[in-house]
Amino acid sequence: MAKKKTKFMCQDCGYESAKWMGKCPGCGQWNTMTEEIVDTKRGRKQTFVTASQTVAKPQSITSIQTIQEPRIDTENREFNRVLGGGIVPGSLVLIGGDPGIGKSTLLLQVSAQLAKKLKVLYISGEESVKQTKLRADRLGVSADELYVHAETDLDYISKAIDEQNPSFVIIDSIQTVYHPEVTSAPGSVSQVRECTSEFMRIAKTKGIAIFIVGHVTKEGSIAGPRLLEHMVDAVLYFEGERHHTYRILRAVKNRFGSTNEMGIFEMKEKGLEEVLNPSEIFLEERSEGAAGSVVVASMEGTRPVLVEIQALISPTSFGNPRRMATGLDHNRVSLLMAVLEKRMGMLLQNQDAYLKVAGGVKLDEPAIDLAVAISIASSFRDRASKPTDVVFGEIGLTGEIRRVSRAEQRVHEAQKLGFKRVILPDKNLGGWTVPSGIEVIGVSTVREALEQTLGGS
Repeated sequence: MAKKKTKFMCQDCGYESAKWMGKCPGCGQWNTMTEEIVDTKRGRKQTFVTASQTVAKPQSITSIQTIQEPRIDTENREFNRVLGGGIVPGSLVLIGGDPGIGKSTLLLQVSAQLAKKLKVLYISGEESVKQTKLRADRLGVSADELYVHAETDLDYISKAIDEQNPSFVIIDSIQTVYHPEVTSAPGSVSQVRECTSEFMRIAKTKGIAIFIVGHVTKEGSIAGPRLLEHMVDAVLYFEGERHHTYRILRAVKNRFGSTNEMGIFEMKEKGLEEVLNPSEIFLEERSEGAAGSVVVASMEGTRPVLVEIQALISPTSFGNPRRMATGLDHNRVSLLMAVLEKRMGMLLQNQDAYLKVAGGVKLDEPAIDLAVAISIASSFRDRASKPTDVVFGEIGLTGEIRRVSRAEQRVHEAQKLGFKRVILPDKNLGGWTVPSGIEVIGVSTVREALEQTLGGS
């Protein structure tokens, strides 16, 4: 009897090795190599082109005619915004998030909305049909064209898709689906790769929009090989604290739209409800007159969002001061503190710094630099800025305030929420009309910004 051949494969990056290793040479992770059986029967098929077959030839890009295919409206404006305006037929979308964050709830609600006009097939590999029905009853969703199927075998799933011929398919989740010809366990690198390849073939050949739910690792990234994110058309992350009611749907890859869009939902008893004005939500619990609190106008894709940045500066009791940031880049905070220390003469090297973006939002654009610097200076001097001020601007290493994009939209959002004054880069002044009822002040250096907000040194 022939001896079975085995190989060891990293479950994070897909690196293959003939022997077991504690540390993966590909990604550097420990204890991720698992043994898998090599199927020698599955060889690579050779294809020969006959005279009767037509071979596609290279074409000039100017001669290719395109047809703008309409997107599928989900009746959920936040979901449509993240996808770039709706669902593209024939697209393959991967959505990941922490366990219990609401991925299945969101997709079941979207499925019920789409089932009013299209046929939808919901494949559940983690719940039975009755359990899915109980969840649908709890959410109050129901539609005749919404079909539910509990299956994990890829062959039976493909057969169900052929028989039903839906316009929209949900796979919940990809880690539970297995290819019968692959010998490794469900959820392994080989299984995830083969199953995703098959779903991609179905989506492209039949024009079916397929959503795949993916589990995440303890670091927060989607489990499985990195190749999984390269294969799909869009990657969405569903974020939020389990102890808070607000959830954020963020696109990190999108071939059909912007990757900076963000959709905000609120988890309620009847499921997820979209939040159309997130700025009011993030600022509703703000305490006025507190030192270290500054409101910044940030852009999330095409939408301006006003959020509160909080800073707490206190003398350190250790040799090395602590630098902690929640929702902000830690290295960016250290850089801005160095600018304040060098250009403004603030002695921050013996101070602990704790910074946070209220509401659980993550900000990564350069336009938040000025708000971070002012919040640090406000807490350090124990002097509060005006509660009706909004600031934004990028800070250079020499202390200058640099131009940012979409200043007009940021100012209009501040005016709509009742703020009276906006501190922004002076290079952004001009070329647009300032709305009535709000004062716009341009600054060119950090020193000028601190004088306007905190009243001098």
